[in-house]
Amino acid sequence: MELTKIQSSRLLNTSCIENKDDLEEKFERCHTVLQSLTTGLSEKEAHDTLNNAVCKDKTHEEVSLGLLVAILTDPQDAAKSYRDLTLITRDGLAIVLGHLNQLVLERYLRLNDIARTQLLWLLRELIRTSVANVDNLCLSLLRHAAGGDISSRNLYLVDALLDIFQDNRPWLDKFPFLVASIVYTYLRLIEDHSVPHLNALRQKEVTFTVGLIRERMVDCLVIGRDLVRLLQNVARIPEFETLWKDLLLNPKTICPSFIGVIQLLQTRTSRRFLQSRLTPDMERKLVFLTSQVRFGNHKRYQDWFQRQYLATPESQSLRCDLIRFIVGVIHPTNELLCSDIIPRWAVIGWLLTTCTSTVAASNAKLALFYDWLFFEAEKDNIMNIEPAILVMHNSMRSHPAVTATLLDFLCRIIPNFYPALAERVRNGIFSSLRQILEKRVLPSLYPLFDSPKLDRELRCKIRETFKEFCLPPNSDPAARNKVPINSGKMEELNKDIGPGLMLENLSTNSTGLENNHHGGGQDGEPVFSDDDDELALRIVTKLEEDEEDDDDVPLSKIKLKKEREKEKHALAVAAISTTANCVINKIEQDNITSRLNITLEPNELKSAVENLYSETDNEKKCQTMEKIVQMIIEDDIGVDMIGPLATCLATILSSQINAEIFPTENLHDEALTDSISTPLFVMFRNYFQLCKEEDNRKKFLGHVLAELQTIQPQIGYLLLYFLKVWGREEEKREGLASNVTSEVKAAVYKDFCLQRDKKLEPCLISDLKLCHEDSVFLLCYLVPDIFMGFQNIALGNAQLLHLVVSTVDSCQLQELICQIMQGQLTMLEKDTFTNLLTASLQWETFEQYCFWQLIVAHDFPIKYVLPVLPKLQFRDHAEALTSILFMLKQEKPTLELLRQLFLRQSCDGDLFVVAALRYWCRDYEEKLGELLANLLSTRYPATSPNKRKRAGAKQNQQQLSPPTGEQVLSHLDQLRQHCRASADLQLYQTDVMQKALQQAQAAGSDTLRKNYGDLFALAEVNEENEPPPPPPTSTSRKHASASSTAAVTKSHRKVGASTRERSATKRAPPRDRTTESSDQSSEDEMIAKPKQAKKRKKVNPVGSDSD
Repeated sequence: MELTKIQSSRLLNTSCIENKDDLEEKFERCHTVLQSLTTGLSEKEAHDTLNNAVCKDKTHEEVSLGLLVAILTDPQDAAKSYRDLTLITRDGLAIVLGHLNQLVLERYLRLNDIARTQLLWLLRELIRTSVANVDNLCLSLLRHAAGGDISSRNLYLVDALLDIFQDNRPWLDKFPFLVASIVYTYLRLIEDHSVPHLNALRQKEVTFTVGLIRERMVDCLVIGRDLVRLLQNVARIPEFETLWKDLLLNPKTICPSFIGVIQLLQTRTSRRFLQSRLTPDMERKLVFLTSQVRFGNHKRYQDWFQRQYLATPESQSLRCDLIRFIVGVIHPTNELLCSDIIPRWAVIGWLLTTCTSTVAASNAKLALFYDWLFFEAEKDNIMNIEPAILVMHNSMRSHPAVTATLLDFLCRIIPNFYPALAERVRNGIFSSLRQILEKRVLPSLYPLFDSPKLDRELRCKIRETFKEFCLPPNSDPAARNKVPINSGKMEELNKDIGPGLMLENLSTNSTGLENNHHGGGQDGEPVFSDDDDELALRIVTKLEEDEEDDDDVPLSKIKLKKEREKEKHALAVAAISTTANCVINKIEQDNITSRLNITLEPNELKSAVENLYSETDNEKKCQTMEKIVQMIIEDDIGVDMIGPLATCLATILSSQINAEIFPTENLHDEALTDSISTPLFVMFRNYFQLCKEEDNRKKFLGHVLAELQTIQPQIGYLLLYFLKVWGREEEKREGLASNVTSEVKAAVYKDFCLQRDKKLEPCLISDLKLCHEDSVFLLCYLVPDIFMGFQNIALGNAQLLHLVVSTVDSCQLQELICQIMQGQLTMLEKDTFTNLLTASLQWETFEQYCFWQLIVAHDFPIKYVLPVLPKLQFRDHAEALTSILFMLKQEKPTLELLRQLFLRQSCDGDLFVVAALRYWCRDYEEKLGELLANLLSTRYPATSPNKRKRAGAKQNQQQLSPPTGEQVLSHLDQLRQHCRASADLQLYQTDVMQKALQQAQAAGSDTLRKNYGDLFALAEVNEENEPPPPPPTSTSRKHASASSTAAVTKSHRKVGASTRERSATKRAPPRDRTTESSDQSSEDEMIAKPKQAKKRKKVNPVGSDSD
């Protein structure tokens, strides 16, 4: 056993002050099980033993994890252990990968060097054997390839992962998101590897990354504008300089669907990319800082963060990543904003003021303002622009230089970010400022823009740039209209622009190095005005509302370093090229199949798809979609056409899919019905009808929807939304019962999951997770239908319930509770309640309180909560214990309740049991005393002084159900310690409690009487309580002993502890103690009486307070 512990502890670096956590103990236990099964056996015998053992689910997990520990800690036998692991696995290594991913995310920093090396060896083997879901492990490891860190350990991980990806390119190409993440990660790391001794590593990174971008650009497009930012930072490297030329002048040579850099600039970067550049440990610390630390107590936490992550010169580049994460990912709730927790602007101000690099400082300022540049009020989030304006506003008083620097930067960024798009950048910043005023983030910008603390030159620049916002609040509103506000809408463009066509609406007036094409939208206008240009750029921002932007660097910095004349010449060449391309696009604007390089057959299908793309009227588009659906369900198209058709539909319907479909502010039936009146929902409506009629043709349409979902994952939760809205319409129209429509809706979604070749539960969870990321309001709207329509999956599903409680706010929680109380919704069931309660202990505080509110709404009796009670720790599980206390307030004390309470370990500071008992003492003191006496006396029953009888009593006590006698005494003693007044001790003065305490004192050991001496001192022993004297021939010694004992007791009471001094009126009446062993034989009495006299002489002094 000792050898086992040593081997399994080699997995993590531990210190003497660190306790083993649950995961480490689990790994150690599993490794012990593995060794117990295989020690002393030959290889064949060990293999047979393991195969027999894994027939049980629990043993399968233990053996699998034991082999995982062996691989990570024993390099010599790693190959053999991996072979055994692949032979005995029954789940495709799912358990191993799950725990391995958890180990990487939560414990990677504590892994020792051997374990880290073996982890990378194991990753290579998993990829070589094509194990499923290894891409998730790669993503987790990439997060630990930290930016701003050139330590040897970090460089080793960066280099090793790069080698693995290079050696397994065919495997890598199967995972588009992993490809994009690798490009994003290594572009960021190349920036840090500019020192001479890292030239070899940097060259390897450059070659690999450029190759990935050129070969897999279609996968990299999802990165969005952050790809431009990262490419800008490495533009001077020759390979990237060549790549930039192709991106700007010949984008089609890289990817047929790529139309220029502007396409990337208008695609918002997913928050997953923003998050990926912070290590899990760094993310946890930053989230803690912005959600738990009070304003005023933050300095020591910031100092620690500075020492840990920002102390080196190369770590300064990390500040951009931190600021973008705070701005784009950390969006505090209203409750948090109203609290005294340190606000985001204060953390960002600290990051700006402590920056020691001028380049990093400039990039950090741009990171702060990055969301302003293409801001659109209708779709973008005010939380993304709020920190910047609050940093400037709140720094004016104490740090005016910070405010001045930021305002100067904001003025200069408009013409310098990218001169060809200066007007659009200006419109984006102006939209941001208008939204700040409309949402009352600041009541007026005039005090900020015209502050006397700013120097005169800067104020003049601000007035010139932001004339509209520099007027005093009471000035003539008409003066504000002198500055043109480009805020019109172009719905026709917004409806039909697809991801591959986003920038084709730019006119030749905006020509530049990006080679922007002019497509003219649907009607093919030859030229847009400046306002139209700005709107065309905005439309793309709308399409990706669910994602978050990241910091960028002005495009002027990445222009090739040419002389002024050569630069002008390049612009002229680009303008000519753009004009030529505009002509080509004008001819092809209605031909989507040519744009996407797709062939559709038959011609009727191709014609319908082209009409769907070119049509502008929504009603006609729906009619065209109906024709396409009919061709699908009539099986007029071949199986090989389903993929190309889905690609075309995904492009055409992209604007609808990514738009905000759910009418958040208006949930009337009319608004909900209007929201599903688009071509996408025509497909859903036909699919619903086919499933309802159990028509076999549903499989054709389901196959197309499944293909569409692989391209546009939002299809899953949009189908759930359609089913809820359309189901209500069906109920009203046909007078159907709600349970009938619920069955049909469930059947539709189940068939959809079947077409995706996935089980119902993972499909449902993944769709709802994506909905949570995109629209929390829509998720809350769907929750009741999910729990009522998919009860077998939803009820008892901790992952789904956690998703709900982590999403809802107080108002949404109230709506759920109202539905539960009306009997319209059930979210919890008794059979799975205990597992849910155990899982909830790991949730955040607000999430746990939401969960307990749901418990109360379901009227769960307290008996379902009690089994978990002994496991709860007073400090670690305060939320659960507080809620259980409230439930106990509604209960009367019972023997079963007391048993469960006393199963808890009594420890200092844990007042849970004390609080419950003292509360019950108010109204049920007599009943509580009887129950406590019963509980105590059954643990220490009355016995004769015969030794054999005492042994039998101890054996009887061991056979009783928990709690033990000592547990009962420890809680009673703790209760005694918290009785501050003599009146509080009345519980101990009842007859039954006095008798029970005396009984326990007599039956307990010397150690027990010593440990609980003060408690036993509360038990009075009076002379008149003794039994009448027996005949002298047999009881003379006992009588003498009793008399002497009573005398000692009385004399001691005169000088005893104050806890035993009571008034005669409060003292309980005498109790008869003549019940001792009256039915025992005279022989037993003769044997025991001499010793009994000696024993009674010893009892009371030990139990007194003086001891």
